[in-house]
Amino acid sequence: MQRFLPLLIVIGLVGLFAYMLRDGRNPSEIKNIHVGEPAPEFSLADIGGSDGDIDETILKSGSPVLVNFFASWCVPCRAEHDSLMELANTHNIKIIGIAYKDKPEDSRAFLEELGNPFEVYGGDLDGVVGFEWGVTGVPETFIVDGNGRIRYHHYGPIVGDALAQKVLPEFLKVSK
Repeated sequence: MQRFLPLLIVIGLVGLFAYMLRDGRNPSEIKNIHVGEPAPEFSLADIGGSDGDIDETILKSGSPVLVNFFASWCVPCRAEHDSLMELANTHNIKIIGIAYKDKPEDSRAFLEELGNPFEVYGGDLDGVVGFEWGVTGVPETFIVDGNGRIRYHHYGPIVGDALAQKVLPEFLKVSK
């Protein structure tokens, strides 16, 4: 029996793997542990032009905001940029940008090329702020209510139907 134990373990793991593939789970719908909780505290240098810092107090203005983690080196960030511009310009939604593991000069050049949808943006050079927010990659977007509490987390780029069917309805729900 002992000599069949490795074979039984392999068969068990293959069965578990097959079950996990078939149960319909979508990794992009995994709930962030911070949804429903206050946004993590942070302090970042404003790399968009002012000499000040950006911190979590900007999230407690009484009005909901979007917080978007992006990077100039991120191809999906480029793909979602038109959606962010639409949210800012057409829907007048305040967006805070956090440049994730990106050089400030590269972030500024990215926004000069594509347009700047952000009210302010800061640099998270070492990725610590992203880690504290539960960011697993870029782009990722959070909806934060006017009291600084995270209400929604969107994994990946806001492209295609994601703007009209997910992000905008969630934002409007938080705005009520």
